[in-house]
Amino acid sequence: MASLNNKTIIITGASRGIGREIALACARDGANIVIAAKSDEPNPKLEGTIHSVAREVEEAGGQALAIKVDVRSEEDVDNLIAKTVERFGGIDAIINNAGAIALAGVESTPLKKLDLMMQVNFRAVFLLSQKALPHLKKSDNPHILSLCPPLDMDRRWLRNHSPYTLTKYGMSMLTLGMSDEFKRYGISVNALWPRTVIHTAATSFGGKQSFDRARNPLIMADAAHTLLQTSAREITGQLLIDEDFLRSRGETNFDQYRANPDSDKTDLMPDLFVQPADTYVYGDQPPLGGLGPVDTK
Repeated sequence: MASLNNKTIIITGASRGIGREIALACARDGANIVIAAKSDEPNPKLEGTIHSVAREVEEAGGQALAIKVDVRSEEDVDNLIAKTVERFGGIDAIINNAGAIALAGVESTPLKKLDLMMQVNFRAVFLLSQKALPHLKKSDNPHILSLCPPLDMDRRWLRNHSPYTLTKYGMSMLTLGMSDEFKRYGISVNALWPRTVIHTAATSFGGKQSFDRARNPLIMADAAHTLLQTSAREITGQLLIDEDFLRSRGETNFDQYRANPDSDKTDLMPDLFVQPADTYVYGDQPPLGGLGPVDTK
């Protein structure tokens, strides 16, 4: 496993939730974490800003740089890259965690909302990856990781929210394309998606019953952290599922990831774009369908 000590990692949308957890996991290894998000002022409804996470990163053992960024803005992303390189001297990994979601069909989705999802989801991955590329080429273990799902053409993922699905699948297809395109530079390009619903303050849902069936964001952080420690030439071009990937790396204790550790062992709620296995209940091992063959060429 490659060390993350003194490696520089840009994480978008890192002021709370999954992005924050990934930042802290990498910081414990001594990584330099760039917290790139819009939340630079406290929100009365949601905890966490880029500055509060920066303090947590430094308390965890990493170096932190908090930068206010709108991932839709080329000027903001240019500024993000310049300030990162100025502070830390380079870039070793980018994590495209920022996202926009609206679960509605074509009839009910305003064009403005579609544009937002296209820009924050698909376009932002293109933009940050392109801008970071010259610096990733210089890294000895470069990674691009995007939080987007496996490609599943089951129409259940299209009939009720095809605009959102389009933007997330666009991220996944871009991941596959960049993996082949950037292979000659030795850059690992992968996607990561949760097998179950992840409960965070920003994505709360459905009351106690849903909370009992969810996991916390630590599972995504552990999967991302493990992937970033992997040699860039070992895994690339994969649309990974968090649990499947962790199981392939020897993890067996998934009780630690329950959102409510005091809940009974009820079935977990599959996330969007993940087909529930017929035999998969809490504690069982699901099929390794998300991992797929590892491309090492």
